Order: sequence, then C-alpha cells, then structure tokens
Amino acid sequence: MGHTITEKILLAHTDKDAITPGEFILARVDIALANDVTAPIAIDGFKKIGAREVFDKDKIALVPDHFAPNKDIKSAEQCKIMRDFAHAQDITHFFEVGAMGIEHALLPEQGIVVPGDLVIGADSHTCTYGALGAFSTGVGSTDLAAAMATGLVWLKVPESIDFTLNGTLQKWVCGKDVILFIIGQIGVDGALYKAMEFSGSVIENLGIDDRLTICNMAIEAGGKSGIINPDEVTEAYVKERLPEGKEYTLYTSDDDAMYSEKYEFDLSALDPQVSFPHLPENTHSVTEAADVKVDQVVIGSCTNGRITDLRVAAEIFKGKKVAKGVRTIIFPATQQIYKQALKEGLFEIFVDAGCAVSTPTCGPCLGGHMGILAKGERAIASTNRNFIGRMGHPESEVYLASPAVCAASAVKGSIVHPEEIVR
Repeated sequence: MGHTITEKILLAHTDKDAITPGEFILARVDIALANDVTAPIAIDGFKKIGAREVFDKDKIALVPDHFAPNKDIKSAEQCKIMRDFAHAQDITHFFEVGAMGIEHALLPEQGIVVPGDLVIGADSHTCTYGALGAFSTGVGSTDLAAAMATGLVWLKVPESIDFTLNGTLQKWVCGKDVILFIIGQIGVDGALYKAMEFSGSVIENLGIDDRLTICNMAIEAGGKSGIINPDEVTEAYVKERLPEGKEYTLYTSDDDAMYSEKYEFDLSALDPQVSFPHLPENTHSVTEAADVKVDQVVIGSCTNGRITDLRVAAEIFKGKKVAKGVRTIIFPATQQIYKQALKEGLFEIFVDAGCAVSTPTCGPCLGGHMGILAKGERAIASTNRNFIGRMGHPESEVYLASPAVCAASAVKGSIVHPEEIVR
C-alpha cells in the first residue's frame, strides 16, 4: 500500500521503518518557530525544564510580529524576552523590526523552510508551509519549549484528505476564494486533525503565493496541516531563495495512497467568495453580499499580504479613490515585499487612492493594534478569521475575502464584485 506525502515526510523524521495514521511518533524537527505572543511562554518553559542551550541555533526562528512594532509597555516586554533569549542563544533566525516580516510570509521568502521539512510553530497558521511540500503544523508553547531543548516533537500521524480541484479559475478568483469555498463546503471542523492535501489542475496553475494562502487556512477547517505535492513551480521558487549549502527533498504521494476522504470540485464557475460573520465556514458568493456597507478594509496578513496580493489591489485602486468614510489599511507582509511594492509604484497608487500603508505587522488581524474595530463597526479583510471580537469590539463584524474583493469594496464603500469597479 502506498503512502501520502505527509506520511513520507513524517516517517523520514523518525527512526522507524514504517508508520500508520493514528500512531504516535517522536519526530525530529527542522524548524521550530514562535512569535512575540507565544515565544515568551515557551522560553519560560525552556528554563523551567532546566535547559541551558537550544538544540540547534540554526533551526529556531523567532519573529516578533503580532504586537510589533510594540504597541504598549506589555508588548515591549514580551518582545524584550524574545530579544534577550535570541541574543543569549545566538539564534540565527531572529528578525527584529526593520528586518521583521509576518512570520508565515517571512520564512518561505528567506529560504528557511524548504520541501521535505518538518516544521512546528507556536502559531496555528504554521500550516502555511505545506505549500512548499513541507509538513508544518501549529503546536502549543509547551511543546515548542521541549522542541527547542531537544529538537524533537511528539505527534500523532494524521489521516489525509484528498482535495482534487479542477477547472480554470475566472478573472478575480484566486487562492483565497478556493480555500474559502472548501471551508464553506466541509465546515470549520470538517478536517479535524487531518492533513488537507490539495491537487488538480487548479493547483497546478496557481503560483506559490496562492498556494501559501490555501495551505495557510487549512487550520480554519480544523486541519492539522495543509500540503501540496511539490512540482516545477515549487522548485523554481525554492531554488531562487535557497541558502548556500541547504538541501531539500521532494516527497510526493503515491497513486495508491490511502485517504480518509476524497473530494473533487470543478471550480470553473466559482465566483469570488466572502465569508460572513462569525465563522470562516459562513461562505457565500460575493453577489450575496451586495451592498453590505463597510467601515474598514484591511489588505495584508500572513494569508494575503504578498506581492501578488498587493499588485491585484493596486490594479483596482489605480485612478480611483477609497469611498468617503472607509478606512483602508494595507500591510505588506515582509520588508522585501514592502521594498518591491515601493519599487513598482504600488504605494503611490494606494496613497493617491486614500489608503494607509503600514510596516509589516499582524496587528489588526488578531485585534491587536493598527486597526481595531469599535462597537457596531464592520470590516472586510483579506485576513483568515472572523470570530466574534476577532478584530476588536465583540459587537463588530468581520467579513473575509480576497484582496481583489477588499479593494473593490473599499472603492464602493460596500462589498462588491471587482468587475463592477474595474471594467
């Protein structure tokens, strides 16, 4: 019997001859990741177990991105704990403000994660890196503390679900729409503790940015991970960023691999999607959200803050103005993306349209800072969650959509299909 890509990667990180779904394993970690919310807890746990040195200073990444630049004294103290630990342990991959980016955009961009890796992170959206053919998953800060000390993590081998996505996507439909549609079909617990494996002609024709978006939101369906078999698109992306001396392994699923479930969708007729409050599964066609007025628009985050996302938004904003009374904030996900957008003239388009452009930060996505909603306010965002109070007051509302829908809605002042703005 064949194996899935997930099973192959996990097996390669053990000393076992074989593994099966449901089995508990002790696996070697290639990258252990934390941010300014979760790292201080992990660092405290690291010290409490008596650890003195991390298992490998090159295999730990610390990224202060959630409340950085520091929004208050408490967040400054959190970041200082990270900074002091990173310096004391001589951590190679510590990214301070000025070099920092949103963690799940930064690590692929910097070549820190490569195909075949086993990555754990004390952040639920660590599942993003499956787009590169790596197994990546979120863990608690206690598990991360143990991994930083030992280089090992205890995992249950997940079953896999196969999502075969065929057809040709329409103009203005992107990876965000694909994953919102899937979550709408199976629900927020439809892939509970399972590896969501994506394939088909739709995936083959998507760039890495869109693939990262799809895998990023696997957790919103309860997935243990999201993953895509690497191909020539993956290799081209990885080779462009591969640090000298770093190697990678391309694993792919066998034709006779076992899946707990299989889904097949033809997405040729898929419209841009919008997830209504207060769950990502509450997904509808953008036409069903017509004339829903918004107070704020957010374009960015680990889900949709990459250069292709900003280019799409700029295409819509060019020569237009944000509707009166709508606050529009754009967050490039990394400094490199920021620089590229500046070079291409995208910021001039955004500012001329009436948008505000921020340094990289997770701020508004988690209701941290840089765009908090007041009672009764409504936002449309290219972020990943729209739970009650996610972006501010418990009586505010968040709608999730692609950068294209967000930009068009900023111009209209209400949720709208991009084609109504760009003709």
